Amino acid sequence: MVVCAVLGLQWGDEGKGKLVDILAPKFGIVARFAGGNNAGHTVVIDGTSYAFHLLPSGIAHESCQNVIGNGVVVHLPGLMSEIKANLSKGPHLKGWDTRLKISSRAHVVLNLHQIVDGLNETERGDAKIGTTKRGIGPTYSCKAIRSGIRICDLIGDQSILRRKVETIYGMYKRMFPSLDLDIDADISALTEHVDIIRPLVCDTFMFLQAELQKGTSILLEGANATMLDLDFGTYPYVTSSSCSIGGACTGLGIPPREIGDIYGVVKAYTTRVGDGAFPTELNDETGRHLQEAGHEYGTTTNRPRRCGWLDAVVVRYACRLNGVTAICLTKLDVLDGLSEIKIGVAYETKAVSTLDPQRYVYSMPASQEELFGCSVEYITLPGWKENTQSIRRFEDLPENAQAYVKKIEELTSVSGQLLLNTAPNRLLPTHH
Repeated sequence: MVVCAVLGLQWGDEGKGKLVDILAPKFGIVARFAGGNNAGHTVVIDGTSYAFHLLPSGIAHESCQNVIGNGVVVHLPGLMSEIKANLSKGPHLKGWDTRLKISSRAHVVLNLHQIVDGLNETERGDAKIGTTKRGIGPTYSCKAIRSGIRICDLIGDQSILRRKVETIYGMYKRMFPSLDLDIDADISALTEHVDIIRPLVCDTFMFLQAELQKGTSILLEGANATMLDLDFGTYPYVTSSSCSIGGACTGLGIPPREIGDIYGVVKAYTTRVGDGAFPTELNDETGRHLQEAGHEYGTTTNRPRRCGWLDAVVVRYACRLNGVTAICLTKLDVLDGLSEIKIGVAYETKAVSTLDPQRYVYSMPASQEELFGCSVEYITLPGWKENTQSIRRFEDLPENAQAYVKKIEELTSVSGQLLLNTAPNRLLPTHH
């Protein structure tokens, strides 16, 4: 198959961008299919750290075309700032405009969407979601109620664009009467970048279809992660798009039968940013160790990530949902030095309202109340007190580290693992 996908199997921040950067030279195209600049992928090249939020992680490869698909929501000022910031860091984005295509069907994030995102979060009070306040949810909401603005509108008739922006402003003014709105400023923030993006805009569906006909290899880059999926994640503490494999089809126009290998990226422990249930969370010294040793601070928001043991229930569920063919295990070396390591293998839930107690092994509770109240069944494995960061062959890992990797393979029933440590530069992954 010429189409492969890279997806996160937890709550994000697993290291998807790093894997995409490593795999990109083997592909002709890297395509983003969902999310917006709420995503954050860090890629380190020759000692220089690049932060990609809307840009696909293959953008630093001269041989690779990159696509922002119709399922992505685009904040143009944010995209321009991202490009400028990364250009100032090093030479690897030189010529970016010759290898980036933006779908004419992608929806546009207004500055107003970001303001409304914050207002919605404030109104939730103690039930806040933990949004990045980048306007992603309100933009997808406008898309769903068929009031959204798309990239094709930006490069079309400006009077029609203004009318559509005014419609959105009127809707939000009725919802939030105290809003101080400046339509002209928002339109200016969009139109000042039109001349830059106009040459990049195209029908990416037809572009990808033509490339498929040629046999061009395509790598689908997931953003966020499975447990943040709007349908299958820990709703309502999720993102506003479909970031599982189904979103790759609708967010790019790729037929399901074209997709071959699906690489699921899994951190060797679990992290989560924002609110929501986190069954294996560690609010103790071990949790703080994982946070510091793993440098667990968000690329997009710099918020500290909550940390906990690996949750095999989550990973099994995500593997089955996405049809994962291989797991990429990242940041194994963060566990170096721990005397013992636990893995959550099942949930026992309490009775909630009319719900009877249940045991979850292969699926996840739909109810957040049920998930918040569950207890976790763990297995405990011996740790290893050796540095694994520079190890590039599976057989060179300490015996207990090998046993840990094999146990994950056993628990998920997914073989053919790829292993990546936290060494930041481009290094070939260890194969197992």
